[in-house]
Amino acid sequence: MYVGQPPSSGASDSGAGAAGESGMVRTYQTWKGSNIFLLHGRLIFGPDVRSLFFTIFLIVAPVIIFCVFVARKLMDDFPHHLGISIMVLVVAFTLYDLFFLLLTSGRDPGIIARNAYPPELEGYEGNTEVGPGQTPQLRLPRTKDVLVNGVVVKIKYCDTCMLYRPPRCSHCSICNNCVEKFDHHCPWVGQCIGLRNYRFFFMFVFSTTILCLYVHAFCWVYITKIMNGEGISLWKAMTKTPASIVLLIYTFISVWFVGGLTIFHSYLIGTNQSTYENFRYRYDRHVNPYNKGIIKNFKEVFFTSIPPSKNNFRARVLKEPAIQSRNVSGGFVSPNIRKPVTASDIEMGRKPVWEEGVEGDSDDNGRRDNIAGGLHKLGGSADISPDLNRILPPDSIEGRSISHPRRSSWGRKSGSWEISPESLASVIGESKRATDGRNGNLTGKTQQSQTNFKM
Repeated sequence: MYVGQPPSSGASDSGAGAAGESGMVRTYQTWKGSNIFLLHGRLIFGPDVRSLFFTIFLIVAPVIIFCVFVARKLMDDFPHHLGISIMVLVVAFTLYDLFFLLLTSGRDPGIIARNAYPPELEGYEGNTEVGPGQTPQLRLPRTKDVLVNGVVVKIKYCDTCMLYRPPRCSHCSICNNCVEKFDHHCPWVGQCIGLRNYRFFFMFVFSTTILCLYVHAFCWVYITKIMNGEGISLWKAMTKTPASIVLLIYTFISVWFVGGLTIFHSYLIGTNQSTYENFRYRYDRHVNPYNKGIIKNFKEVFFTSIPPSKNNFRARVLKEPAIQSRNVSGGFVSPNIRKPVTASDIEMGRKPVWEEGVEGDSDDNGRRDNIAGGLHKLGGSADISPDLNRILPPDSIEGRSISHPRRSSWGRKSGSWEISPESLASVIGESKRATDGRNGNLTGKTQQSQTNFKM
């Protein structure tokens, strides 16, 4: 099992070591989504793949109980070939159901690979040099209008994948991927349901419904056989086979769940909708640009070829280099990236919207030492006054933004704090005047209290 994150340098696998030495790794080893891979990228699951084992247990456990306590007894009550067929059919239905479950859960649902850089804005020419922490001035539009079967449809920009999502595509917050014809993320199969596995998901739900009805029906057949064979009432016959009672209750509850899903998704297929579109857009109140009629809609789901995956998870790719200054063609980035704070913004009293990084504790201490040295040169004390301490960034702050009205008068270059001697002297003078004023007020109050005491 491999989670989609870059591999560690101390991997023991010989193949991974060879790949690391050559600077090449598999795509699934550098995958930025939350998926989990098996068999070296041949199988892809969602991050909640553990729920798949629980789903398998919910299917297999009742079938085993049915085979041991019901089907085995019915083999003696029916003619030879008919009795064996009851056991064979329930095993076949179970394997058929598990096959579609694994096919739904372990394949690419239609993931669109994310871009390394934002796309260029149409109609713009020119290059903008962008360094780390810098933001271009121009931004991409949040939405675009495209024409689908004569109907204008809005497509949105995905900040995570840095692309404009195609029609019917949505970003799954659980798997952290954009998925074509996104239907929903199913926790029972631990995978997104999209363009490339929706057909198998429907067959899984439908076959589970058939399996529940099959087990439920033959439990009643077995109870009827006991009742007729011994000439007893229904309730007494049910007490003789408690396993049948448990299976009847279990399958009755389950068939409402999976049977309801089968009917609901049959309606969605007939109207060419996805679950996401049905709950978000409500096409019954609008024109559905994807509806082609019931027959063509069913043909599109079940009788068309499944498009190949847009991702080769086993392909070898170069390791991603460290973040460096890069050239973004056109100078456009995500619509949600904010404008950096400038000195003019601070002077105008605008509220900062982008947090600026402040250097670490060692740099802060170095700046304080420089200030202390400047105080010695000016003939003052090396102890920094409270007012100056209030201006300087505290040692415990790292990576927080600091905005002060007097900050713009200081010369700041490349993230360093440089205070001119004139500014430092004025600060010290203000601090001394404030201290003298406080001492004078305290002396006046003391003398007044002494006079009052004598009186």
